[in-house]
Amino acid sequence: MIETAMIMAAGYGTRMKPLTNNISKAMVKLDGKPLINHMLQRLVNVGIKKAIVNVHAFAPNLISHLKSLNLDLEIVISDETNLLLETGGGVVKALPMLGQKPILICNIDSIWIEFEPVLEKLINAWKPGHMDELLLCAKAEWSLGYSGKGDFDFGKNNSLTRRSNQKSDYIYAGVQVFKPALAKPYKVEKFSRNKIWNESLKRKKIYGFQLPGYWMHVGDPYSLIAAEAVINQVKLNGCNEKS
Repeated sequence: MIETAMIMAAGYGTRMKPLTNNISKAMVKLDGKPLINHMLQRLVNVGIKKAIVNVHAFAPNLISHLKSLNLDLEIVISDETNLLLETGGGVVKALPMLGQKPILICNIDSIWIEFEPVLEKLINAWKPGHMDELLLCAKAEWSLGYSGKGDFDFGKNNSLTRRSNQKSDYIYAGVQVFKPALAKPYKVEKFSRNKIWNESLKRKKIYGFQLPGYWMHVGDPYSLIAAEAVINQVKLNGCNEKS
């Protein structure tokens, strides 16, 4: 059972300006609550007991907010105020807090309307015997706020490869299962987690789980407005789904 998660919340959210002129991206509100609250609640819902949150941009404000929350999980701060370490370096710095067992790594700008319990199914799909990493992936046609060419192709038994053509159907949806030991060979410095993914891809140890729902990448003010509209429409239709 997975009981620990890391939430990547250190970034400035430059594309979200002017909303991030005075607050971090994690504190931008969607549906009346900060983005980070959405992910924290999802983690509580699947039984996560400890969440490590890395901080850099407007760190005092974010830390104060996290301390004010009354959630059924322990929140631990990984302080990157001296140097923003990106998605790979941030995990390496947090290693002493992550423990030895597999964890979830989550982006705060990953929001979805689920047709089935997404995180529960992701965790149930995890097979540590032959997986080193399991990535939540969204179908490009079932997504909002993403305009790239896609990230991965699915192969046999949901194994992943980098896209082989100009465009692929699947996008990394901002949540993954991860073995902390994968980060141990790396230094505490700025680098992308893509560097670790590349090694897992070489070993053919990286797999994908297709998100059963509508994924929303809330990366700029326009996608924030669009996501708000989708959530409001879901509410009007009488669905109890929470983003």
